[in-house]
Amino acid sequence: MLYQIYEAQRSLMEPFADFAQAASKLYSNPLTPFGQGPLAQRLSAAYDLFYRLGKDYEKPEFGIKTVDVGGVEVAIHERVEMDKPFCELRRFKRFSDEPETLKNLKAQPAVLIVAPLSGHYATLLRDTVRTMLRDHKVFITDWKNARNVPLEQGAFHLDDYVGYVQEFIRHLQAEYGNCHVMSVCQPTVPVLAAVSLMASRGEPTPLTMTMMGGPIDARKSPTAVNNLAMNKSYQWFENNVIYRVPTSFPGAGRRVYPGFLQYTGFVAMNPDRHLSSHYDYFKHLIAGDDASAEAHRQFYDEYNAVLDMDADYYLETIRVVFQEFNLVNGNWDVRNAEGELERVRPEDIRTTAHLTIEGELDDISGAGQTEAAHELCYHVPKARQKHIEVKGAGHYGIFSGRRWRENVYPQVRDFIKQFDQPAPAEGKRTARKAVAAARRAPEAARASSPARARRK
Repeated sequence: MLYQIYEAQRSLMEPFADFAQAASKLYSNPLTPFGQGPLAQRLSAAYDLFYRLGKDYEKPEFGIKTVDVGGVEVAIHERVEMDKPFCELRRFKRFSDEPETLKNLKAQPAVLIVAPLSGHYATLLRDTVRTMLRDHKVFITDWKNARNVPLEQGAFHLDDYVGYVQEFIRHLQAEYGNCHVMSVCQPTVPVLAAVSLMASRGEPTPLTMTMMGGPIDARKSPTAVNNLAMNKSYQWFENNVIYRVPTSFPGAGRRVYPGFLQYTGFVAMNPDRHLSSHYDYFKHLIAGDDASAEAHRQFYDEYNAVLDMDADYYLETIRVVFQEFNLVNGNWDVRNAEGELERVRPEDIRTTAHLTIEGELDDISGAGQTEAAHELCYHVPKARQKHIEVKGAGHYGIFSGRRWRENVYPQVRDFIKQFDQPAPAEGKRTARKAVAAARRAPEAARASSPARARRK
C-alpha cells in the first residue's frame, strides 16, 4: 500500500505545486501591481522553493548537442542503438563536415559506459559522457524505469544485467573489432562478471576495463550503505522495501524497489547538507544570483529524478554483492541465455587491461573496494593494471565535476589510448573471434526468454 499512498500524496500535491509556480512568477514580474519590493522578492523565492519541493521530477535529457574535438565544435546526434526490455544502448554519434576532423573521429576508440542501475537515471553521467566524447566513440546503458515495463516482459534478474552487458560488448566488437568498457559504481560487479564469463568461454574480451567507485569487495572499509545491506536480512528487504507498481503505470503489478524509497535513503545520508542547499537557493533567489540558482536547479533536477528497480534484480544484488560476497568468494554462478549456470572466474581474464579509480572521501564505496578487482584478476600482467586514488574527491567527484575533467579523465584517456590494441598474443585472431561471437549473439538472445521464464 505504501506505493499507492505515495502516488496519492504526489497527485494531491501537484495542483499546489503548480499554484506555487504561478505565484512565484506573479510576484517576480515587474509589470504586476506587486512591484519588485523586498516583500515581493521573498514571496516569489518562497513560492519557487515550495514548487521545487513539491513538483514531480521526470527523467532528464542528456542534452549534449555539441562537443569540442581538437578545437572543432562537433555536432552530436543521440540515438538508440539497441532497445532491450529494461535498457537502451544509447549512442552519441559525432558529425563533422571537415575531412581532417572526420578522419580523427573515425580513428578514435569505442567505449561502452555502463551506468549504474541504483536509483538514478543514466543522465547522472552526463558530464562523464560529454568529457569522454572529446576523444572516444561513446555508448551508454540507459536503464529504463521498471514501473514502465509491462509484466509480460518478464522479470529482470542480476543474471540478465550481466547478459545485457555481454550483448552490448559483442555489438561494439562486431562494429569496431573491439572496444573498451567503463563502469561507474554499482555496475563494476556485473561488468567484471560479464567480462570474466566471456574470457572463460574463450571469447575476446574488451581491450580495457575501467572500474570507478564500485563495491567489488564490499567487506573492505564498509560505508553506511554497506552496513545497511549487511546488517539487515534478505527477508527484511523483501518484506519492507518491495512493493507492487500501482495501476496507473504500464508496469502495473510488477514487484519493484521504488525510486522514492531510494531517494529518501540518499537524502537521509546527508539531511543537513540538503537543507542548507535549499536555504542557500532561497537566498540566491532573493539576491538575484541567477547563476547560483540555476546551478542548484540543474543539480536537483538530476538528483530528484529517480527510477524503480525490478525486485528480483535489487534483492539479488543485495544478496550477491553485499551479503554473501559471491564474486570475491569465488562461488558466484550466473545463468546464461541458454539457461545454464556458469561460474564467474575473474582469474580467467588474461589480456584486458584494468584501471580502478577510487575517491579518497567516497562515502558510498569505501577505500579498497574497487581496487580489489586487481587481486581477483591475478592473471592480467601487472604492466596492464593501474589504480588511481583521487585526493579530496567524494563518490561523485571521480566521474563528474572539475576533478573528473582535470585530474581523472586525462588518466583514463591515456590508459585507453595505451592499450587500444589487442595484446601481442591476440592479433587479428581476436578481431575475427569478436565478429564471430557477435554474430552468434542474436541466437543467444532468442534463447533468453525461455531461460527467464524458467526462473520465474
